[in-house]
Amino acid sequence: LLAQFPGIPASLANSAATLGGRENHFQLVRTGIALYGGRAIKGRPNPMSPVITLEMPILQVREARTGETVGYGATQTLNRDSRLAIVGCGYADGYLRALSSSNGRPGGHVAIKGKIVPLIGRVSMDMIAADITELGPGIAEPGEMVEIIGPNIALDDVADAADTIGYEILTSLKGRFQRFYRDEAGNVVQG
Repeated sequence: LLAQFPGIPASLANSAATLGGRENHFQLVRTGIALYGGRAIKGRPNPMSPVITLEMPILQVREARTGETVGYGATQTLNRDSRLAIVGCGYADGYLRALSSSNGRPGGHVAIKGKIVPLIGRVSMDMIAADITELGPGIAEPGEMVEIIGPNIALDDVADAADTIGYEILTSLKGRFQRFYRDEAGNVVQG
């Protein structure tokens, strides 16, 4: 094929081939899912820094008691007194209901100030609940941003918790998110 089109740059390397070795790189590579933090090769971590971070705000912090239930359908019963952060993200945003937790199944996780905390109860249309009991008072308050995907919550960890793949997580995200683009220094250049 290269002989038929001399002088035209060739590309055969997707994320897996890009990270797997130089023999198929030719002149160009297409990093694809690896650019977003996804695993390109099963069983091997992605050495690239992901270009996506998804954050949503804490809307409310609630105190809940042992025996109370969380979420629609009362699928999660608290086994201790808890502090819950209600986060403005749900399935209307493309956050999959498969990330819900129940008494019989753990769900997804989010990060607040770099600390990973579990989701609790069902993912609803516009909200999720995170158990912030272990963070202590004053750490997570309304207005604080919660990392849904990013440096502490890897795309593939979200996908694994939902029993799917990173592509489905990314393509499910809806247009309700405000997007910001940053330069190499981290400054917003477009949004």
